[in-house]
This record gives sequence, C-alpha cells and structure tokens, in this order.
Amino acid sequence: MKILVSAIEHSANIHLKALKERLPENTELLGIYDHDLGEPLEDLRSLAIMGVVDAAKKLPFFLRLANRMVEESARADKVLLIDGSGFNLPLAKKIKKRDPDKEILYYILPQAWAWRRYRIRTLERTVDRLASILPFEAKYYSPDTPIEYVGHPLLDEIPRFKEAVPKECRRIAFLPGSRRGEIRSLMPLFRELRQRLGQSVEASLVIPPYFTDEEIRELYGDLAGFVRMENTHDCLYESDFAFVCSGTATLEAALIGTPFVLAYRAKSLDYFVATRLVKIPYAGLANLFSLDFQGRAMHPELLQEELSVDSLMREYEAYEVDQYFEDVGKLRAYLRKGSSRRVAELLTNDLKERA
Repeated sequence: MKILVSAIEHSANIHLKALKERLPENTELLGIYDHDLGEPLEDLRSLAIMGVVDAAKKLPFFLRLANRMVEESARADKVLLIDGSGFNLPLAKKIKKRDPDKEILYYILPQAWAWRRYRIRTLERTVDRLASILPFEAKYYSPDTPIEYVGHPLLDEIPRFKEAVPKECRRIAFLPGSRRGEIRSLMPLFRELRQRLGQSVEASLVIPPYFTDEEIRELYGDLAGFVRMENTHDCLYESDFAFVCSGTATLEAALIGTPFVLAYRAKSLDYFVATRLVKIPYAGLANLFSLDFQGRAMHPELLQEELSVDSLMREYEAYEVDQYFEDVGKLRAYLRKGSSRRVAELLTNDLKERA
C-alpha cells in the first residue's frame, strides 16, 4: 500500500513516527515528512518560516510543492494529511478536484471549533474520514460527517506517567516554549523566578536541540542556575513542578502528572487580534478538556498583564497538588487511549465506510 503523506510540521512527524510503527511492513510513504521516515519530496528544514513576511516570500514555493503533491497523489492508494491546515486544506481540495475518488484521511484536525468555523464545511465536503484527537470535537460537525475520536497521540508518545504526587518539591522545570518570541518574552521572568526560588531546588530548562550555541546565548541569556535538558517528557517526569509556556507541553505536563502553571505573554496587538478571532475560555488544552468533563479548569493560567514573577510565585506557593493529581487521573480516563493504532486501522480499511 502506498500512502501520500503531508506532515509539514515538526510535531506532525512525531505523530507520524508513532503511526508508522502500527502500519503494515509493506506500506510505502510518499510526500512530505522527515528524512528518517524515508525519501520525502522536500527536506522539511527548507519549509520553516518565521513571520508573515517570510511566509509571503515562500508562497510560490509552497504553491509549487502543492502541485507536486497533487501529481504524486496519482501513485498513492490513499492520502494522509496531518495537522498543518494552512497547507493541507487547500491540498485536499486540489487532490479531490483532480481525482474525486482518491481517499483522504485527515489526522489531527484544524481547530475549527475555536476559530474559522467555515473550515468545517470544507472538511465535510473534501475529506473521506476525519480522525479527531479531541473527544468533544465531533459535536461541532453535522451528524452524518465521518468523524471519529481516535484517541490522543500523546498517550502513545509519553513513555512514563507519574502515579503519585511528590512529597516535596526538589526539582522545578522551566519550559519557555520553542518559538523565539515566546522564549525572549518568558526568559527574563524565569531567570528572576529561579533566583527567587533559591538554591534548595534544582532548576531544569528545556532548550530545543536545533538551536545553535549562538542562538541559545541570544535567546536565553545567562543560564547560571539552570540545568539544560532537551527531552521535554524526561524533564517533566523528573521534575516536581513546572512553569510552562502555553502549547502542547502544557498537556504533556498534565498527562505526565507534573503540577504546573501555564505562562504566556504575546505582543499586545497580536494578543488583541487573537482574542477576537479565537473564542475559547482557556489557553491550555488540559483546561479545555477539564471544562468538558468536569466543568472547571485544572491548572492556573497567567496571561499577559497577569503574568509576573510575583504572580508565578503566588500560584506556586498556593498550589493544590492533591486536587490537581486527582484531576490528572480524570484527564487520562477522559482521553482513554493513544491514537496511532486506530488511525492505522482506518488507513488499512475503506475510508469511505461510515463508522
């Protein structure tokens, strides 16, 4: 079986690696993905963009790449799109226009429930099977839409989960994000917070492995007092508490069982625009899930003007660890399972069959 894959983002390839382990050995991947998964059409490193200007400059490149993917789809038995809606939604329409019978599965859907809901109609018209990783997502689609909650990929990818709350806090993790703007915004606060916490606790700092030494010096500043780590899961598991930038790492912390505070500060204009486009009550996925299964948040969020060293310390000192860890168990039960096994089953079956 040949599958045309569009995994255009780094996180999509993490999920693709877990999925590939579940696919039959004779499965051949075509398209866009990491080199360690085969021979892609394009090196993912050339696809990285930073900001609107860079994206505009690369638009002709992405249009050509989409056309190459449409041509390549003729060789594939099925098409697998993973996340990356800015590229993958137009690609799905192009492929269907050329070959209406080509089966397309979309895994990790655009967050149309949060903003730009018109994309739901596009997905319903264009894609044969929608593999959702959010238990509440299906209710935003029409009843006859072939959408299924397949589980959450992090439950496949996290190697260790805590089964008890820490008796005392000896090690604290700092995760200032992976984007340059996030890091520059949070690191001055995190450096001061680290000093306030004192030397009785060890402080770990997660730094993505792709940054050079020069970039680390420019982005992170003085790292005295921090132990550098690259693996997010290991760092969170080995820590008793964490301060985490908004993003996937907050859900990773919640599933692993590490108490944490979500911290985020964007440029004022960017935040103003985002809050008018995205209509959701919380920034963290764990809190959105918790709202669905028990009607309240499960961890603190400090955003924009609320975020300061003083407010971070207050949340740390007042943390209800026992209640949080009780909620962790509910969260794991709510998500139930990993997603790779079910997605592999869908790819090896007829996608046009209704569940």
